[in-house]
Amino acid sequence: MNDLAPFRRPERNGPVRTDRPRSALRRAAPALLAYAAIRALGLVVLAAWSAGHGKSWHTLLTARWDSLWYTRVAEQGYGYSVQLANGDVHSNLAFFPLLPWLERGLSAVTSLSAADAGLAVSWLASLAAAWALYLTGERLHGPRAGVALAALWAALPVGIVQSMAYSESLFTALAAWGVYCVLTGRWVTAGVLASLAGLTRPVGAAVVAAVWITAAVTLWRDRATGEGPDGAQDGGPGAWPRLRRHRRMLLGVLLAPLGWCGYFLWVGAREGALTAYLDVQGGWGNGFDGGAAFASFLWDLGFPAGLGLLAGVAAVVWLYVLGARRGQPLPLLVYGGAVLLLALTAKGYFGSKPRLMMPAYPLLLPLAAGLARWRPAAAWTVTALVSAGSAVYGAFWLNGSGPP
Repeated sequence: MNDLAPFRRPERNGPVRTDRPRSALRRAAPALLAYAAIRALGLVVLAAWSAGHGKSWHTLLTARWDSLWYTRVAEQGYGYSVQLANGDVHSNLAFFPLLPWLERGLSAVTSLSAADAGLAVSWLASLAAAWALYLTGERLHGPRAGVALAALWAALPVGIVQSMAYSESLFTALAAWGVYCVLTGRWVTAGVLASLAGLTRPVGAAVVAAVWITAAVTLWRDRATGEGPDGAQDGGPGAWPRLRRHRRMLLGVLLAPLGWCGYFLWVGAREGALTAYLDVQGGWGNGFDGGAAFASFLWDLGFPAGLGLLAGVAAVVWLYVLGARRGQPLPLLVYGGAVLLLALTAKGYFGSKPRLMMPAYPLLLPLAAGLARWRPAAAWTVTALVSAGSAVYGAFWLNGSGPP
């Protein structure tokens, strides 16, 4: 399939399916049902485990860790901070605004609290993400791979976060649809979705990179080949005809960074320093050090725990390399690689890294493609076992240290 070429222009290779959203949703129904069943299993196991330990599953999903910070922003706005004993300052400016905006809006028009509104947004967004994952897998490897991709994402070890009042599900939905729009040449929509993703999490920069780099390669290929987006020869000399021909793509490029840059600049204006958002993240112990903190963490773990963790990271990197070797399209390579790079090179609590890597769904494509080639009975047996393991681990994790 032409879409497997990583440097192929998306608009030149139109979507495999050109039918309407209703048909796309109907085709995705098996994937959405599989996704919902896996997440429902996780919630049932969580409820049973929590009851056995005298805890509320609802509180674990809506009123602990980052979900409390999002709820406070939704209810009271920005400006709240906590100073720790060591002098660090945790400011709620570290949390991007789209999820709190949706929590506030939904709670204003319903009887839901802001926390429950956040949970509703997360559950709905996770289904939207599963839909986009199905369409991506279907486009590249067929319907069974689309179902497998959605199921594998649901069954990640930290998949329970997809069912929490966190921003990961919302971000993944926006990112996955945005990247899919790049794949199918819907540049303006891709730019809007990239901008919204940039209002959701700092890693929204990865979606912007997917839009920008794919657009740059498209223009470069046009300059090199003299072909238009439909494969016809360019009838006019110079750069101007190319820019006119790609005006929708260029509009998408301009729209893509508005959300991320807008919030970054707003925090800077509020705090009186252009780099204020970086200072806010520094107060949380976050930032980017090229992986030095990660290397130090591995060294402190010692042998064999450090070696085992390093092997796990190597396996994740191998999945990325495998996708590249098999011709994964450029937007997916850029997006997945950027999410992975940002997660591994950021300093901060290492326990957050699996959660930070969760939106990197392109890493699962080689596994989904392989699973799709198995006999259905074998594929579903493996999926069921992985899902059960994810449910048990999620319940154990959330009742213990949980996502920081």
